Amino acid sequence: MADSKSRVICVGEVMVELSRGNDGRYGMGFGGDTFNTAVYLARAGIPAAYATAMGDDPYSDGLMALATAEGVNGDLIRRMRGRMPGLYLIETDAKGERKFYYWRETSPARDLFELPDWAAVAEALLSARLVYFSGVTLSLYSNTGIGRFLAALELARRQGVKVAFDGNFRPRGWKGDVARARTVFAEALKRVDIALPTFDDEATLWGDTNPEATVERLQAFGIGEIVVKNGSSTALVADKNGREHVPVPEVVEPIDTTAAGDSFNAAYLAARLNGENPLAAAGAAHGLAGQVIRHRGAIMPRAVSAMH
Repeated sequence: MADSKSRVICVGEVMVELSRGNDGRYGMGFGGDTFNTAVYLARAGIPAAYATAMGDDPYSDGLMALATAEGVNGDLIRRMRGRMPGLYLIETDAKGERKFYYWRETSPARDLFELPDWAAVAEALLSARLVYFSGVTLSLYSNTGIGRFLAALELARRQGVKVAFDGNFRPRGWKGDVARARTVFAEALKRVDIALPTFDDEATLWGDTNPEATVERLQAFGIGEIVVKNGSSTALVADKNGREHVPVPEVVEPIDTTAAGDSFNAAYLAARLNGENPLAAAGAAHGLAGQVIRHRGAIMPRAVSAMH
């Protein structure tokens, strides 16, 4: 394996994805916010690995095959006997906005940090170049799992590993327990170097009135680099050099907005890891997200990615 200090490890859950085509039939794929980001990082030439737990069923085999085909390292994907991955269904309205329906309560990904060899997964984080996770990741775990994961992040940062986080707040994932979500997010935010929130989510969870308020709240946690995504309007970038709005270069009529934020994050992190400054990175991120929303499903066809 290439020097693992050079790789990004994305942590979370990937599910079987069913999305309805124009003919009303469903096509099967795979998706999950952090997995989508891992795929787009790998396509950008950044060594990426994915940490999760799957079952021993044919769909989990299919996911492993997809990870291999996309160049995402699967050595941190644990396989659990007799288990099945979660499933979600996407319904898209005429404007390209989507609604999700989930069957994921028994997903093995929830148990990642409570498996017999959870410590091996936690230890792998210490040798990453960057660890990436989201609010959805946090919603999966029990308090025990969260404690272990956050302790591993803390140790990793002491070893010089960077930590990137997308707030990605989904109320359903927290069973409506906003207080617990805030508590867990606050603990996570103390261990983050790069925050990549979406303004709508921050407004829902924290009551932020504008992206500037989001930046101020996150800076209070000591986060040095923040990019607030705000749909088809600008992204607000804040770092030691100040704050700047980076506009979307062209507003695209979306076919399906699935993974717009996940791909934005991947392109942003890839550009930063390749030495670009935050403003240039945000511009690149807008570009990839604009491509992704022209396609159905979370992961656009490879041939399209190769063209750009």
